[in-house]
Amino acid sequence: MFRIFIGYDSRFPEPAEVLAYSFRKHSTIPLDIRYLRLNELGLNRQHDPLASTEFTYSRFLLPHLCDFSGRALFVDNDMLCFGDVAEIANLDMTDLALRVVQHDYQPTNGVKMYGAVQTSYPRKNWSSMMLMSCARLKLWTKDVVETATGAYLHRFQDIPDNEIGELPKTWNTLDWMDDTTNLIHYTNGGPWYAEYLNHPHAAIWFQYRDAWLRDGGRPQGITARLPRNYVPAPLSGCGPLTPAAISPIHGTVLGW
Repeated sequence: MFRIFIGYDSRFPEPAEVLAYSFRKHSTIPLDIRYLRLNELGLNRQHDPLASTEFTYSRFLLPHLCDFSGRALFVDNDMLCFGDVAEIANLDMTDLALRVVQHDYQPTNGVKMYGAVQTSYPRKNWSSMMLMSCARLKLWTKDVVETATGAYLHRFQDIPDNEIGELPKTWNTLDWMDDTTNLIHYTNGGPWYAEYLNHPHAAIWFQYRDAWLRDGGRPQGITARLPRNYVPAPLSGCGPLTPAAISPIHGTVLGW
C-alpha cells in the first residue's frame, strides 16, 4: 500500500478526515492513510510560539515512523484532492530524498488561519507536501526533529539540492484551482474556519465534506454548525461531485 501521512490538528480535526476521503475516492491503488496525531507520536519538543499547527514539526518524523524504509507522502491537512494519487506514488525516486512542488511563494498577508502570524522564508510551502524516500532521510532522526530549528527542517538544510526533486505543480496549487488542479491547498485558511467560509473555492470543499458525511463521516468543528448542504458561493471551474466522478474506495484510514 502507498503510505500517506496527513497532518492532524486536534483543534480542527475535520479537514484531515475530508482530505483522506478525497484521496480514497480518486485513488486507483490501495492506500494506507495515517493521521499524525501529536499525542500519539511521543514527540518531545519545546513549544514554538510561531508554530501555526500541531504538525509543524511532526511531519519530519515520517522517515523515523517508517523505519527509514520505503517511500511515504506527507500532506498538510488543509488540502483537497481531485486526482489519482497513483501518479505521485509511481514517480521515480532514484537518487532523490524528496519530491516537492517548488513554490516561489511570497505571502502578502500578515495573518493566516485563526490569527496565526504569517511568516516568509526560503522554500516556503515546499514542506506542505513531501514525497519522501525514507532511506535517504536518515538525518531526520527523532532527536533531530525534536531539537533542530524550524529553519533547518523546513528549508531542508543538509539535504543536497540535487536530491530534492519536483512534484507536478498541479498537485499543490495555493488557494486557487482550475480544470488541471489535482490538489488544492487552502494555505491561508479553509472554509472550516468561520473567517474563510466564503473562500473562492469553499463550495467544492463543502461538496466533498457532504459526500464524506453521506458515507458515514461525523461533522466536527465550525462546519458542524452549518446546514448539511451549505454552499457558500457558486462553483467555479469544477462541476458537482457525482458518483460518476469518483472511484471505489481503496485501503483504510488509520490512527498511528
